[in-house]
Amino acid sequence: MADEHQAVDLMQYDKLAQDALRGVIVAALKQAASPAGLPGQHHLYITFKTRAPDVKTPPDLLERYPDEMTIVLQHQFWDLIYDETSFAVTLRFGGQPKRLYVPFVAITQFFDPSVQFLLKWPEPDIVTAEVIEAPISSAHRSDPPTDGGASEGPDTATKGEKIVSLDQFRKK
Repeated sequence: MADEHQAVDLMQYDKLAQDALRGVIVAALKQAASPAGLPGQHHLYITFKTRAPDVKTPPDLLERYPDEMTIVLQHQFWDLIYDETSFAVTLRFGGQPKRLYVPFVAITQFFDPSVQFLLKWPEPDIVTAEVIEAPISSAHRSDPPTDGGASEGPDTATKGEKIVSLDQFRKK
């Protein structure tokens, strides 16, 4: 008699595999943050959900990218720091330096077009209803743009940060 019970994956192997593939991002960011930078023509396109939990982005960028944003790490990025769960980087938008903090679970796509390497993840559950107004900053890369921020790591909140309800941004 065949076993009528459906096997249940209590180990959550699909989640374990997704988490392991995020290790590729950590290794790529490690190379990007090194003094030598990214080798050859490599550059990284990282797409993430802007309203995923713990994502920190300036309000003007959140207004421009209310759902998803793709950033490029190639030549013009500063203060790249990372750990096993997140990264932070300063990029210029409209000539202005902006600090972003992105947990790896918010990333939906990682792409290096120089070698056509692509990884995709399912979209995270969006449950946050807050915007962190003050960007975080750090000093891991030389010659950062002047933004007047204090140097702190990705797990440290900036002093004086302001939490704003999303209700004021919603269309009525």
